[in-house]
Amino acid sequence: MLYDRVTIEVQAGGGGNGCVSFRREAHVPRGGPDGGDGGRGGDVVLVADANLRDLAAFRGKRHHPAQRGGHGSGAQRHGAAGEDLVLAVPAGTVVEDPEQGVTHDLRRDGQRAVVARGGSGGRGNRRFATSTRQAPRFAEQGLSGEQATLELRLKLLADVGIVGAPNAGKSSLLRRLTRAQPKVGDYPFTTLEPALGTVEDPEGRQLVLADIPGLIEGAAAGAGLGHEFLAHVERTRLLVHLVDIAPPAGGDPWDDLVSVRDELRLYGAGLAERPAIVVLSKADLMPPAEVEAQRREFAGRLGGEQVLAVSSATGQGLDELRHTIFANTPPPEDDVAVTGEAEDGVAEHAVFRPTERGGWRVVPAGARSFRIEGPAVERLLARHDIDNAESRDYIEERLRAMGVMKDLDAKGFQPGDEVEIGAVTFELYPG
Repeated sequence: MLYDRVTIEVQAGGGGNGCVSFRREAHVPRGGPDGGDGGRGGDVVLVADANLRDLAAFRGKRHHPAQRGGHGSGAQRHGAAGEDLVLAVPAGTVVEDPEQGVTHDLRRDGQRAVVARGGSGGRGNRRFATSTRQAPRFAEQGLSGEQATLELRLKLLADVGIVGAPNAGKSSLLRRLTRAQPKVGDYPFTTLEPALGTVEDPEGRQLVLADIPGLIEGAAAGAGLGHEFLAHVERTRLLVHLVDIAPPAGGDPWDDLVSVRDELRLYGAGLAERPAIVVLSKADLMPPAEVEAQRREFAGRLGGEQVLAVSSATGQGLDELRHTIFANTPPPEDDVAVTGEAEDGVAEHAVFRPTERGGWRVVPAGARSFRIEGPAVERLLARHDIDNAESRDYIEERLRAMGVMKDLDAKGFQPGDEVEIGAVTFELYPG
């Protein structure tokens, strides 16, 4: 079974906490603060691997956490940074973060995408020593790492896609043109998942062919497994429309071709405009004169478009088809996948991290209660323990430096009033 779609949860590592410590040595009765900083948490990184074929590795495990950063310790020893969690995915995987609206398209082998960034480590008490605060007894806590729920979808990296109605002979054709061994049967929907094979011309050039399971009416709207099958056609540079020249129950081969082309057009993604050739299959089941009449009729209806007739059973027309495929497959485009970096190295989407200036507002929440909203103050509070008196004084100091206290005073703040930041409420007594 081909696992081409999976949902996973990733959690970057949290930053380590800073340390509260003081130098203690013989003959040094009052050593200064020497608490080390916490280490940064590990990122979660996805890397495209051309050796992988599907997403089966994620089938049994949904949650993927990265390593947390180490805590700081005394003697100015900093915590170790957490190791990044590197997850290998097949080349051709599209990664979507619906909540953030971010998409990464990992097409090339070795291409990387950071999908969750580790939290920064907290600073040790040595960092807060000043001329007026010579023995700080507080330190910062590390920030939590980012987390996300990601949808991974594999779109096969094939040069040529063989499309057609069920039982048109796509799998048999793939077997004859390549060394692939897809399942073959004389009944509809024999192929339930795409199969790949490689075809080579006399000059040594190679192309990857994909046998796309049979498309039925309504596939573009999701009928059957239409969306899953059509997604694998998006990467191809050439389409081979295979038409059963002698469909069972007196069907019309032309109607089959029109139906498949309509589904490609309705699906979008530029499939209707994709270079294509039309191939009539099972030519051995009809007299040569009737086969040639059918081929001419198709070519006339298609406005002179090239139409071939082949037989996978006898090998008729396969050499000509192989030559036509190589002659009509456009060269690969050197496009830039949406991974956050353009060709010149400039990010296509920027990540803005909150700073301690701006990005907040003061809102009265009651008679003697105020709410401070915004990422800058939430980040400040997340780093410090409000139960620690010195830490609380530092919070007030930073709020005043940011201009928040000025806004509080303007709105009638009095010492002892409640201040709510995020999910935390505390009484503030500014000095």
